[in-house]
Amino acid sequence: MKELMDTSVWERAWKEDPFTAVNRMRKAGIDPVHAFDKKAESFNKEVFSEEGRRRARRIISWLEDQGVVLNGAAILDIGAASGGFTVPFAQEGAQVTALEPSTPLVRLLEENVAELAADGKVGIVAEPFEDIDLAAKGWEKAFDLVFVSMCPVLTDWEAVERVLRCARQFCYMSTMVGSPEHSLLDELWPLVTDRPGKPGNMEMAYLTQLLLLKGYAFQSLVTREIKTTVLTHSAAFDEAISMLKVSGIEADERVRHIVAEHLARKYPGEEVTIRQGGRFGKVLVRLQSQHMYSRGEGQ
Repeated sequence: MKELMDTSVWERAWKEDPFTAVNRMRKAGIDPVHAFDKKAESFNKEVFSEEGRRRARRIISWLEDQGVVLNGAAILDIGAASGGFTVPFAQEGAQVTALEPSTPLVRLLEENVAELAADGKVGIVAEPFEDIDLAAKGWEKAFDLVFVSMCPVLTDWEAVERVLRCARQFCYMSTMVGSPEHSLLDELWPLVTDRPGKPGNMEMAYLTQLLLLKGYAFQSLVTREIKTTVLTHSAAFDEAISMLKVSGIEADERVRHIVAEHLARKYPGEEVTIRQGGRFGKVLVRLQSQHMYSRGEGQ
């Protein structure tokens, strides 16, 4: 029981966990910073689809329900990708610093925020967050809201502390909870391995436990979100191989043959429809007004 209350135990467990999303990607030979480089265009299309915009709006509404005021706020969007949140934040009147290190995503981000950037509402920083000198950049406690949505920046507690150093009012962080749901991967799993199941993500447990033990005030929410994606056979093959590798399955010739054969048999047309998602954890850390918020009472 004593160990459950020891922050050093949780910090070490997080840092050494081989099954965190980032560690599994690295073991599979995937650089987390560039994981979306090849699918930047399709990702951008999905983010700005009607369904993607609705997902962003739900998260923004949840933030506003907790007392986050966007109009006039300074926001740091870490892992901004192509601007799925940067754009609506700026449209709501925020001054947004969008940080994104992936070159293909930065090009799309520049296109998507062109008008907003011309009006001075969005600035782009094309660097990895880990490489930035926060003090030299003037980012320490510089932002009303630091926003980190499903970004590989959150590798351990030290990384979380770097993120928190930038916030003066709120810090939003989200991660996957447990195992991802992916219809194609679920179909392929029993064909390529007799292992019982895919490894799950524990980052949310580490994050909330350490925030609790270290005395932070925060709200958390776990929801299940599912989306539908339509891919070409080639894109579906690449995605399946990548996900199998991240799940610890060696993508040898046998596995590649099984994947190709399954796609040809199960999806005889030109497209592969995939249902994917899972449970996602969201945490909003309150750094100034730490009491319960009520819309009627204001902050």
